Amino acid sequence: MRQKSIKKPSIDFDFRQLEIFCKVVDLKSFSKAAKAVFLAQASVSERIASLESMVGVKLLDRLGRQVIPTRAGKLLYKHAKELLDMKRTARLEMENFLGIKKGEVHIGASTIPGEYILPKSIGLFNEKYPSISVMLTIADTDEIERRILQGDFDLGIVGSKGLHENLTYHALWNDELVLTVPRHHRWAKKKQIDIKELSKEPFILREVGSGTLRIIEEYLGPSAPKIVDSLQVVARFGSSTAVKEGIKAGLGVSILSSRALETELETGSLKVLKIKGFSLLRKFYLIMDKRRTVSPICRVMLDFLIDASSHAKPQRPQRTKKENLSVFAPLRESSTF
Repeated sequence: MRQKSIKKPSIDFDFRQLEIFCKVVDLKSFSKAAKAVFLAQASVSERIASLESMVGVKLLDRLGRQVIPTRAGKLLYKHAKELLDMKRTARLEMENFLGIKKGEVHIGASTIPGEYILPKSIGLFNEKYPSISVMLTIADTDEIERRILQGDFDLGIVGSKGLHENLTYHALWNDELVLTVPRHHRWAKKKQIDIKELSKEPFILREVGSGTLRIIEEYLGPSAPKIVDSLQVVARFGSSTAVKEGIKAGLGVSILSSRALETELETGSLKVLKIKGFSLLRKFYLIMDKRRTVSPICRVMLDFLIDASSHAKPQRPQRTKKENLSVFAPLRESSTF
């Protein structure tokens, strides 16, 4: 008697399964992925187990606190990302065709633009486009770049340029970094000091990964490690607000964005001066992943920020309105950033 062959169920996926799987791989954690996809951790674990059961092979390994994909997991991840990108592109192109301008736009911003520039801009944006919600996350520059590449944010605003080939950077606003001291400090009435004098003073440094620290190191050039090592670093803080409070409390001096000091300079609680031979000028950049299609609502925010920056009061180095518009003109013409 011929034995009947048992037909194995075919491997099939749904987009939600793949989204959860990719998020676990991206964040290397079930708990973090659960928060990102708005599910309980037990539900995420159950769906991954169901996916592994259907495929018939282990997809993820737990190594200590980290979760990493197996060889089979890496293969699935590669194709899952492609499928999810195709789904996103189809949705965005349909929304663009239908002219839909309702929903959420997710922005990641470093400390200075996130705390001192964007809140006002978002308020003006909301008055003009009440049907579009803006989700703003503040983090250091390195994290913003990483999460743009992961697809967590539609766009980002950072204070320095990175080197990743898939990120595009377009200048929005100018900024100047200045040495900041308490109002009763012995340097308070000076206009500038020699950089060698900094090594004699308690110094508050920004955290590793911040755009401010990156710019300082770029301006110092090859001598940066030597100069930074010579500083009497008494603390590292994760935000400009914390640094300002440390300076007011007499903990030390620091280098801060002039945009973060408007209130303190008006009240006289802090004083600023320059470092002889250094002009710490920088720009804030609008960044996006050039591989991704820009959604209609993201395009609206994009155009709004470009217009706002071109009409903003210029800070050094000054740029004419005509030059600003010419820099950003290509953004308006292309469907991808």
